[in-house]
Amino acid sequence: MRQIYPDLWQTHADNPIPGAPEVNTHAYLLTRPGGNLLFYATGQKSEHQAIADLGGITHQYLSHRDEVGPHLATIRNRFGSKLVAHEAEREDVAVAAPVDILLSRREVHHGIVEVIPTPGHSPGSVCYFIHSPHGRRYLLTGDTIFLNRGRWETLIFRKEDRDTLIESLQLLWALEPDVVLSSASVGEPAFREMGPGGWQLAVDQALEGLKVAAS
Repeated sequence: MRQIYPDLWQTHADNPIPGAPEVNTHAYLLTRPGGNLLFYATGQKSEHQAIADLGGITHQYLSHRDEVGPHLATIRNRFGSKLVAHEAEREDVAVAAPVDILLSRREVHHGIVEVIPTPGHSPGSVCYFIHSPHGRRYLLTGDTIFLNRGRWETLIFRKEDRDTLIESLQLLWALEPDVVLSSASVGEPAFREMGPGGWQLAVDQALEGLKVAAS
């Protein structure tokens, strides 16, 4: 695990897709006096120990069902943390671990974490907009928008989800993040800092290239 900002740590990459070593996933640990928060998921035991060394976690926030695996129960049991996911993904997540807090609407947690449901990539995809007390605004986008060898892309699995995802991306377009961190990425980088207007250009780029995954 490496520290990338004063209160934010990135786990080492997982490679969850056999035969596709270029697809990386990272989790992000937000350290805070009221209890640390983990966003996304990691299956690496060494990273679980690193989380423990940094004070453990009180909550683990999932962005969507692709982050589900046996590591969810491992983390929940080790730290006594609450697992957080959207209500539309409850059944998928519950296969691995019980969901303690269900999300359904836009709201603020812990005074700094804005929960933004963004369906499209999956029915219960959620983004998290964190207003760090250190001055930066972190936008964690899950797979709603991600970096593919440095280019911003998005992805749906059914044609009928196209309009829903477009609406979600248009909602995100209005934000002003300083840093955008997706769950998965193809190659590096896995996150990017944004200058003025950079985020709007990124969303426009993803919308232009919107495609349906091959079945």
